[in-house]
Amino acid sequence: MKKQKKNPLYKSFRYAFEGIIAGIKKERNMKIHCTAMVLVIAAGIILKLSVTEWCICLVLFGMILALEMVNTAIEAVVDLVTEEYRPLAKLAKDTAAGAVLIASIMAAGAGILIFLPKVLRLVGAL
Repeated sequence: MKKQKKNPLYKSFRYAFEGIIAGIKKERNMKIHCTAMVLVIAAGIILKLSVTEWCICLVLFGMILALEMVNTAIEAVVDLVTEEYRPLAKLAKDTAAGAVLIASIMAAGAGILIFLPKVLRLVGAL
């Protein structure tokens, strides 16, 4: 059996960026996560996050966006395979969505730990 020739590296990056753009354009939840990310970045600039706090935020942004894209991919594959109700298809979709929800809840918790003391300090200074 012949080995299939791999695409050049630049094409792999192009396909990946096409996937990111498609996810942002077509997925409502991806738009919500991106909006939240922009708001957190703005708040971080205003509240002067430390380098460590920025690193935590960046890791959490990446984790949530990546999980949302994996969730989208799983849903697309399940929909491609079957249009009828199947318990395993439901399980695949629900657990993928649950992974995004868990990551989002944990990110919100970390956000509260990072931002709440800074907001309280700012409000107390007024």
